[in-house]
Formats: sequence, C-alpha cells, structure tokens
Amino acid sequence: MMIVREQQDRYVLIRQHDHAWISGDFADHWKVMPPPSTRIGIRYHDVGWERLDDEVKWNPETGQPYSFVDFPIKEKIPAYTAGVDEVEAMDAFAACLCSMHYVSFFSGRRDAESLRFIKDEQERQRRLMDEMDREKRSRLEEDLRLLKLCDDLSLFICLNEPGVNHHPWYREGFRYGDRHLRPVWEAPDKLRIEPTPFRTSFEVTVPYRLVDRTGCSVAEGRQQIRIGR
Repeated sequence: MMIVREQQDRYVLIRQHDHAWISGDFADHWKVMPPPSTRIGIRYHDVGWERLDDEVKWNPETGQPYSFVDFPIKEKIPAYTAGVDEVEAMDAFAACLCSMHYVSFFSGRRDAESLRFIKDEQERQRRLMDEMDREKRSRLEEDLRLLKLCDDLSLFICLNEPGVNHHPWYREGFRYGDRHLRPVWEAPDKLRIEPTPFRTSFEVTVPYRLVDRTGCSVAEGRQQIRIGR
C-alpha cells in the first residue's frame, strides 16, 4: 500500500512503484554504474504494489489510510509474489534481488503465511542462482545492499516533508557497508548526501496525491528535488 504522510487536515499519498522508480534514479547516478540487471531490480522492486495502490484503503483501527507499514500481511504476500514474478519475466538476476529483499522483511515471523512465503521464495532464489554464473552469484549480497540503500534514500524523501529530517528511521543517516551517509537539506527542493555516492547531480520527481480526512481526493502534484554532489 502507499507511503502515507500525515499533514494537519489531509494525507500525502505516494504510490510504492513511484517511490521505487526514484530508487532507480539513485542507482542510475551511482559513481560506479551498477549492471543493468541490478538497476532493473532496484527500479522495479515494488512493482507488485501497483494494483493495491489503485485505491486508498482505510485502516479501521487508526482511522487513517493503510500504509505499506500496517497493510495486512495476507494481502501483502500475494503482491510481493506477483511483483517478483513480474520482475522475473524481465530479468532473472533482478528477480533474485527482489526476492531476497522481500524475504529479509520476514525475519522473526512464524505465522503460516509468512513461513510459506519464505519457503517459496527461497526455492525461487535457489532456482535462479543455479542458472547464474559464478560472477553473478558473487554480486548478489553487495547488490542487495545497494538496493536497500537506494530504497532507503527514496523513502527518506517520501516519508519526510521537504527540507526536514523528522522521520525516526533516518535521523542518524544511512549505513552502507562500513560507510555512514548523511542527508543534508540545502533547501526544500535541494538535497545532498555526504559523502556523495553519486557521479553527478540530478533531479528526482515525486508524484503524490492529497486526500482529506474523509478520503476525498483534494489534489495531485509532483515534487521536484535536486540531488546535489
């Protein structure tokens, strides 16, 4: 389900696939360009959410729109599976990355649906790895770390109001291996990451939808952010 940011009298909603597309923009501007298969996995890692994000679904317990955090697991799992299926039709290595990414979310879960999902995806991963050469298999863990970082960089933009760093997930910045990266807002529409992991400056676009507290759409828009070096 969507990324949800609460404002005084409304909610900002960002589709998961739109957020993932921004992750792909980060990967495309990495200092050392990742291989095409890696960039496909990063850009399409949330494609399974497209159908679920067609409409706003409300959480009766909170009275707010469901977000990707509290969306029911029984509906998440089929979306995850369908998304990895769709990526696999494009690129096997990319699908393996996405599968590994999703399985990592289920650490510690013991319900039947989650255990079945883990089992099915681990079987998929073994099948896909069997078809890879040694060089590709050796890249999986490092490229998964890159996917997760690009995911976090995009979530940082989507979960925070422009120009601020209030969301608790990223107040201390980002870890990437043994490196610590820090977000610095220069203006509401200008962000840089220190030390920069990018080879050039670029822009990202965040499409969003505004709904009021009754669920009525108020407006749609696009936020432009310049990512500096």
